[in-house]
Amino acid sequence: METFDYIVIGAGSAGCVLANRLTVNSNNKVLLLEAGGKDTNPWIHIPGGYFKTMNNPNTDWCFKTEKEPNCDNREMVYPRGKTLGGSSSINGMLYIRGQSNDYNYWRQLGNVGWSWKDVLPYFKKSEDFQFGENEFHGSGGPIKVEKIRATFKVLDLFLEAAEEFGYKKTADFNSGNNEGMGYFPFTIKNGFRCSTAVGYLNPIKKRKNLKIVTNAYIKNIEFKNKTAQNVNYWVDNNLVTVKANKEVILSAGTIGSPHILQASGIGPGDLLKHNDVAVIKDHPGVGKNLTDHLMLRPVYKIKNLETLNDIYYSISKKIITGLQFFLFRKGPLAVGVSYVCGFIKSDPHLETPNLQFHISPASTDFVGKSSLHKFPAFTPTISNLRPTSRGSVELKSPDTRVSPKIKMNYLSTNEDREIAGKSLKIVRKIVMSSKAYKEYQPEELRPGINITDNESLATEAGKFANTIFHPVSTCRMGNDEKAVVNDRLIAHGLKNLRIVDASVMPHITSGNTNAPTIMIAEKAADMILEDSKS
Repeated sequence: METFDYIVIGAGSAGCVLANRLTVNSNNKVLLLEAGGKDTNPWIHIPGGYFKTMNNPNTDWCFKTEKEPNCDNREMVYPRGKTLGGSSSINGMLYIRGQSNDYNYWRQLGNVGWSWKDVLPYFKKSEDFQFGENEFHGSGGPIKVEKIRATFKVLDLFLEAAEEFGYKKTADFNSGNNEGMGYFPFTIKNGFRCSTAVGYLNPIKKRKNLKIVTNAYIKNIEFKNKTAQNVNYWVDNNLVTVKANKEVILSAGTIGSPHILQASGIGPGDLLKHNDVAVIKDHPGVGKNLTDHLMLRPVYKIKNLETLNDIYYSISKKIITGLQFFLFRKGPLAVGVSYVCGFIKSDPHLETPNLQFHISPASTDFVGKSSLHKFPAFTPTISNLRPTSRGSVELKSPDTRVSPKIKMNYLSTNEDREIAGKSLKIVRKIVMSSKAYKEYQPEELRPGINITDNESLATEAGKFANTIFHPVSTCRMGNDEKAVVNDRLIAHGLKNLRIVDASVMPHITSGNTNAPTIMIAEKAADMILEDSKS
């Protein structure tokens, strides 16, 4: 049996960070286990290859939710990265930290060391900002953050239209106050995706004290006297057991981490017994409190403005787009799916924005499942940043190779449905009542201009809504009986087990979750190294 100081389960947005930081000290022997393969698929690295990696079993777990009653009773596709870099290798590359109030709230809940003032240095540490270091941004970090490399007039007009109604432009969404409209910043380096595998793992993967194993499918973590000792994993059908001298660090993500914990005997006792798993610790919080941002996807047809739909159905425009990228690293292939960002309030009395725009110059019926529409149109997606609906992750078999049961419960609270209706009315006002768009004769394809009350809007929007890929909080940090880890990310009631990924967030951040996950891992690495000295 091979022995390591630290065994990191999952080489995703958090795991790659840990592999880098924990091996700086050559005395630390680290094993990094990844169920997916190497990130050699070229579409991973071309930003516009976004849709070539989602729903691709070589790079995506291809999870599906249970049928969602408030989303037309659909089983919804639920992409999660299955390759080195994890979801940072298949996501939209959008670099958004959230609001300072998010982290101050975490601290207010009793999590020492997690206020905005505490976490900002770790955001800066991870970042290589295109415009250099300042009060809020870092320079020289592993993750390159660049401005957008393509624009469309239809999107420039949205910014103008929004301004007509008092939604001002902002130059920086990452200063702690993200209110405003503008183009997203991207985790892109010289035109290519800068995943955590690219930024953190590639430069150090040949360190002698780091072993990386891909296609390693975790069976379970073994405990002795509630102390994590061994990790069992399959390579092909061969079972391998490895031992951790110091810590097992679970970084398998918001879906994977609770699934592995439950298969290891840590979770709701009745659920584990029902699946013939011996209970090590009956913990009701493992896999609960699943929170996500739901993207409501209104679609507007437009005249005399180019969109990605036009490019998709034109051979000559496709050739020009390819040349733009390969010669100049610009154009649509140098951008993910979303271009314009915005943070606004559904009600003016709110202290901070509770809605976010992800605006794409393209339209389709179902993300990743349908072709683009054959007419020019765009999608001003809008999301409720602080949903009150909660879901769960539950194992369906003692064999982790069977995907877990994922229940989202989207739009299941009156508050979420009310905000959905209000947000769609705001989008409608910007597009249909603005001077900026008037000459281009916008037409509301979805949800339909005749639908005007909030409840009906929420029902109609649910038919085409989809995850915006921000699942968090299934192993949340806290001090109450349902919290899974403490504020040093050590699992409650267990020894030598730490959880480091988006699942530990006490509450979802107000925006995209990849940058916060990287920050969590940076901070965790420092805590792990500090604790090893004590």
